[in-house]
Amino acid sequence: MNPPRGMRDFLPADKARREGVLAVIRERYRAHGFDEIETPVMEEHARLHAGIGGDNEKLAYNVLKRGLDADAIRAAADDPAALTDLGLRYDLTVPLARFYASNRGQLPSVFRSIQIAPVWRAERPQKGRYRQFVQCDIDIIGDASARAEAELAVATLDTLDALGLEGGSIRINDRRLLDWMLDDFGFGADERPGVLITIDKLDKIGPDGIVAELRERDASASAVDAFDAFLRRPQTLEYNPYGERQIRKALPEGAPDDIVAHLVGIGAAVAAARGVDSPLGDIPLVFDPFLVRGMGYYTGTIFELAHPSVDYSLGGGGRYDGMIGRFLGQDVPAVGFSIGFERIVDLVAGRADAGAEAVVLVHDRDVTEGELLALKAALVRQGSRVRLEHRTKNLKALLERAAADGYSAFATVSAGTTADALEVKPLA
Repeated sequence: MNPPRGMRDFLPADKARREGVLAVIRERYRAHGFDEIETPVMEEHARLHAGIGGDNEKLAYNVLKRGLDADAIRAAADDPAALTDLGLRYDLTVPLARFYASNRGQLPSVFRSIQIAPVWRAERPQKGRYRQFVQCDIDIIGDASARAEAELAVATLDTLDALGLEGGSIRINDRRLLDWMLDDFGFGADERPGVLITIDKLDKIGPDGIVAELRERDASASAVDAFDAFLRRPQTLEYNPYGERQIRKALPEGAPDDIVAHLVGIGAAVAAARGVDSPLGDIPLVFDPFLVRGMGYYTGTIFELAHPSVDYSLGGGGRYDGMIGRFLGQDVPAVGFSIGFERIVDLVAGRADAGAEAVVLVHDRDVTEGELLALKAALVRQGSRVRLEHRTKNLKALLERAAADGYSAFATVSAGTTADALEVKPLA
């Protein structure tokens, strides 16, 4: 009687903890001027498979057309797309682009959105990978300046701090710099997708592993030699991991000035927002020239959220300036950041609703329903959350279970107990 593989049930205490974390995320995002929207769980099949969702399109759950009989299904055996007209969303970015194209006339010129909702992917279930999971996205549409990326970074880091996960940082790069670097090394345009897949493994297999894999791929030998020499160049340590000097030192000579200036502008804005006055001050951004991110729709800045307590990312995002134009017929700048909720919620302890006192009323069997509901209503009016429980022989076990479910206090009720006489005690 288990749920489907890759999907989960949540007991009351788990659900309360998840909702507590979500409440903090929503509150922080709203404080930074983002507004929450909601989109359907399904989108048109053609939209979900328009070539903008990267590998996630292969993981989409598709929905059969209504009314198909066996003959129609057999006739469409060579064209599976003819069987489906809808699909479950595999992320929140494609639905947002469609939403903006549909509702642009009712939205501000620069729109800051929040989307917090489940998505579905036909993953192979394993630890940390589920077929249904929650994404927490913030996006800014209509702003091509570095301010947009800086706003996303500041809001995300502030949210991490509010969850008790101080010390987070954001790795940042630009897909245009990656293209420029690969061109500078001599990789052909047709080689680049495969080369990027290999480069994305740098932190796992190291420079030697990267070079060996590139040679196994039969990538251009002279380009691999140039890349190998670049990886092995002597480098000096820098105090500050982010700034124009550091960015240029991490790249081959001649990096495009406009892209570097955009990245520097993001850092300056984040430093100002975080109260870092000195240009040598430590801001929570780290330039990583080999950060790739796999989504094919990224057109510029890309980033990943890191925390010293774990060796995997807690979120990420980037610019996707070309996506909305696919739906609207004209380009609109857009950039987004997604917190990995399922990963973060496992790192955050005790985030159930602490704002309201949660009380268990333990009552004898001879207490009438009217008395119980009157006492419960009195506590609810005072702002408490209340559960009714029959007194059992093992009162200790009953109270331990209530505490595990997030209750913080209890009171015993006998026949004739009044609201004034009710003695509420904390659960030890």
